[in-house]
Amino acid sequence: MSDIQSNPKGIFDTKVVADQASDTTSNSSRIKEVPKKKRGATYFNILFSGFALLSDGYQSGVISFVNLFLGKIYGPEIFNDTMKSRLSYSMFVGAIVGQLGFGLVIDRVGRKIGLVSTTFLVIFGAALSSASYGTTATGLLWMMVIARGVLGVGVGGEYPCSSVSAGESADEVDPKKRGGLFVLVTNFVIDLGYVVSAIVPVILLAIFKDNLEPVWRLSLGLGIVPPLSVLYFRLRMADSQSYQASAMRKKVPYLLIFKRYWFRLTLTSGLWFIYDFISYPNGVFSSVIIDSVAGGKSTIEVVSWNILLYSFYLPGCLAGAYSVDKIGRRKTLAYGLLAQGVVGMILGGVYEPLSQNCMPMFIIMYGLFLALGEYGPGPTMGLNSMELFPTAVRGTCYGISAAVGKVGATVGTLAFIPMQEAMGGYRGPFLVGSGIAVAASFVAWFLLPEIGPDGLAEEDAAFREYLEKNNYDISQLGIQKVGPDYNTFNDENGQVVDETAIVKSPSIKTPSVKSRSP
Repeated sequence: MSDIQSNPKGIFDTKVVADQASDTTSNSSRIKEVPKKKRGATYFNILFSGFALLSDGYQSGVISFVNLFLGKIYGPEIFNDTMKSRLSYSMFVGAIVGQLGFGLVIDRVGRKIGLVSTTFLVIFGAALSSASYGTTATGLLWMMVIARGVLGVGVGGEYPCSSVSAGESADEVDPKKRGGLFVLVTNFVIDLGYVVSAIVPVILLAIFKDNLEPVWRLSLGLGIVPPLSVLYFRLRMADSQSYQASAMRKKVPYLLIFKRYWFRLTLTSGLWFIYDFISYPNGVFSSVIIDSVAGGKSTIEVVSWNILLYSFYLPGCLAGAYSVDKIGRRKTLAYGLLAQGVVGMILGGVYEPLSQNCMPMFIIMYGLFLALGEYGPGPTMGLNSMELFPTAVRGTCYGISAAVGKVGATVGTLAFIPMQEAMGGYRGPFLVGSGIAVAASFVAWFLLPEIGPDGLAEEDAAFREYLEKNNYDISQLGIQKVGPDYNTFNDENGQVVDETAIVKSPSIKTPSVKSRSP
């Protein structure tokens, strides 16, 4: 049995080094295990790839409190529902641009350049938001809308850059635990950002009391801390081994790619749209919802209730991280959507009596609704979008899926107030979102492919075979070509790696993905 057969991690944690030409009786390549110090560097790549996603959770969560503060400062005539929605969805619009743009960048230019660029954009956008200024209150608010858009480009770019890099690095560490590792350094970090976004305003309110301007400015400005803390480490990171072996930097056959992956791309994009349509508005408007049922409680009490609410994200996400490797991505997603839909329907049905007579129970039910979203769809949206596509176009396809998701977040945010008004209160968004979640659970159960531990290596091998059958020159894959026949490249340590031996090894077979889709 070859080394690749005995090691399911395949090409991602091994270096195939060309044998000496004189050794005609040996295999055409030999495998070297990655040194322990190299494995340690891979763990750091996983951690620092995903950690800046804390900014996405923080910035998405803190705007709920900023909306509350600005409403109290400027009143409903200036800070009306229209301006409130603009401020909430401006980051989502910027995120769409960032996800699409940086999805292409990390495939065509490199993972590292994308990570570093988005880090600078997030720092700049957060600082600009905090420093918003205008000769009138309306002018100040419009500057904040624009600044949040710039921030959104960076935050949106973090999705493909951080998630793809973290997923590929996690596969190098242990493919059997890839799903859980991916969720812990991406979705869990985003959820932690939501919790921190609830804690920071409470601390600032305790310091500044009723002086709300420094509270909202510092709440936005402190968002620079997560990206600033990882900037140094990202400057020292290297592209993943799988990217070095399979990068497609020129002559990308997008038509061939679309013909092979259109159904998967439609599936991941559609499910992500539904998830963000449900989840983001319930996070963005959570403080407004709690304020409406708080019965005249102080601002600091309303914000404190949000800490409890957002804390439900974390156990839900941890359960999802365990579940994706234990029972699989498809079941985790389907069960989570179905359970969230059922709880949401109950919450919408008893919204009035529960919110008026037992606020703590309302918060618990609301929190359970959010937690179930983080158990099922939260972890699996990014994971599926990372795993269902080959390395060469993983960033592009991930970026498209995430961008469609952000469109869902934008639509959901814009539709939140109209749904509330049309259906007699905040129960309306809960009922509509829950019905959609139940329907989506059946779509996930019957149509979503299940990816196993060897799925990334298998999909890369199948993609190469598909390209060859369609007369595409696969010698163009990979970076830093040095061999006369372009079948070898230099890895990050300068060693010559034989691509052909990796791809054509008889031990790597056509994918055995259990697909329920055409």
